[in-house]
Amino acid sequence: MGDRGNACRTALLVALAFPAALAVAAEHGSSKDPRALQAGLPIPDEGYCDQPYVVVTSDGAWLATLTTGPGREGQRGQHIVSTRSTDKGRTWSEPADIEPSDGPEASWVVPLATPGGRVYAFYTYNGDAVRHLDGKPIRADTIGHYAFKFSDDGGRSWSPQRFRLPLRVTACDRGNDWGGRVQIFWGIDKPMLYRGGAMFAFTKLGRYMLEEGEGWLFFSDNVLTERDPAKIDWQLLPDGEHGLRGETFGSVQEEHNVVALSDGSLYCVWRTTLGHPCCAYSRDGGRSWTRPEPMTYTPGGRTVKTPRACPMLWRTGDGRFLFWFHNHSATSFQGRNPVWISGGLEKDGFIHWSEPEILLYDPDPDERMSYPDLIEEDGRFWVTETNKTVARVHSIDRGLLEGLWSQGADETVSDDGLLVDAGGEQLQSGSIEIPARLDLRRTGGLAIELWLRLESVAAAQVLLDSRTPTGHGLLIETAAGGAVRIRLDDGQASAAWECDPGLLQPGRLHHVAAIVDAGPRIITFVLDGVFSDGGSARPCGWGRYPKDLGDVGGSGSLRVGGPAGARIERLRLYGRFLRTSEAVAHCRAGP
Repeated sequence: MGDRGNACRTALLVALAFPAALAVAAEHGSSKDPRALQAGLPIPDEGYCDQPYVVVTSDGAWLATLTTGPGREGQRGQHIVSTRSTDKGRTWSEPADIEPSDGPEASWVVPLATPGGRVYAFYTYNGDAVRHLDGKPIRADTIGHYAFKFSDDGGRSWSPQRFRLPLRVTACDRGNDWGGRVQIFWGIDKPMLYRGGAMFAFTKLGRYMLEEGEGWLFFSDNVLTERDPAKIDWQLLPDGEHGLRGETFGSVQEEHNVVALSDGSLYCVWRTTLGHPCCAYSRDGGRSWTRPEPMTYTPGGRTVKTPRACPMLWRTGDGRFLFWFHNHSATSFQGRNPVWISGGLEKDGFIHWSEPEILLYDPDPDERMSYPDLIEEDGRFWVTETNKTVARVHSIDRGLLEGLWSQGADETVSDDGLLVDAGGEQLQSGSIEIPARLDLRRTGGLAIELWLRLESVAAAQVLLDSRTPTGHGLLIETAAGGAVRIRLDDGQASAAWECDPGLLQPGRLHHVAAIVDAGPRIITFVLDGVFSDGGSARPCGWGRYPKDLGDVGGSGSLRVGGPAGARIERLRLYGRFLRTSEAVAHCRAGP
């Protein structure tokens, strides 16, 4: 839920530029860049669409449920539908109503497929037709009953009878605008199988419309086997009057979602307006929780950054984890492009998260995507997402995900796209030829790696330079505050970006990877195996350049610079962008 927004905007140096011309194919999985938003295949909807979540049915079909309608988010006619695919998202059936568009608002549906073949759909239903507050008309898609229906034919049709979850009234409800007579809530968490039953998280609100949020969970120990919906047992967690929230993290705490660890512990994450998600663990099945804290990559480590956008967790079939987020610390609904992904591994009862990779992007910074789902089948992975008008399914390169999970162990140095690999005496010659054109429109990007030791970290020390007298080419130099900067110029357009300040230390051997990804037009740095994410100095550690760049090779040779006391011990130049995971592996491999 939320307003349309811009992507994280960064202060890049930009001159006159070529028009954007990223070519992508419509064939599923055969795009020149499968991360491009337009490479996905659409899921049918009625105009507006949200939360396209997929389960695999007992007959092997994909069943997607989504919130849709002919208008905009929150307008009358918003309802929930399902659609089936028997060819892994290439084509879909005509949507079937779970709730009709001419009834009360039905929204934020999440599906559960049981081993016996039944599929449940849980959703917010404005069963009391409440559409006014203090005499004024309001949006009615987060109020009402927590309802569910079921399908016994793989989502082709749904039970005519509607059932209601026992959403007990708590302190949050009694303090709301209706004094608890009406409840305000919604959920984005697809139910998971847990301890022989099923569990999902959702968010209650203490004040209309999106204020005083707190997390709750429903757990049923017999929903997978009980055929009579009236006999399904439901437990609302945590115990007591108050849901999952941190009092120091502000009013906005919402879109809670949860995964289970190998010992049954639970890990819950939710969004805030502080530029980071919050998280907590439960060691007793959700009855009680640790004190909420900012989500970090490792316990006590760097804070994960994301704006007021859905921070989605997934556990894979083999017990590993994935996290969908946006990797900047804006505090609004803005900046849902690109999508970043981090891989998680369980260690000593906690999840440790990898350095991030770009998962999906659109070259238009004003485009966005959110409310994803993960599909895992036959060793392959897909994600769904929506920009609120088009929902799509995307095939994901398993190699990208495996790279995330192996960051702590992989020490492989890739030779794919390697143009220059120089060390020792080769770097003392003062100049190294570039054996191919660095045309980013053809190669999709470039990467420069340095093993570097500096006596001083003062700004404006030239380390590598291929520029012509007119400035066409690339430059690597030190920047103010102990940083490294890359400059690129193709003769018409230019861009520059630098790593976070304070990372370079005098006398220390550093591994510096400057990565230019021409698909999303983003520059990143990985320094000493750590992704430069802005830290406390800036919202973003990655920078977007707004216009395409062409050939940035300049003179065709790299002049190895540096003042006295500066030493480049290894240089690698790639005619493609490196993944973050590759840069981490190269650092681990050493010079």
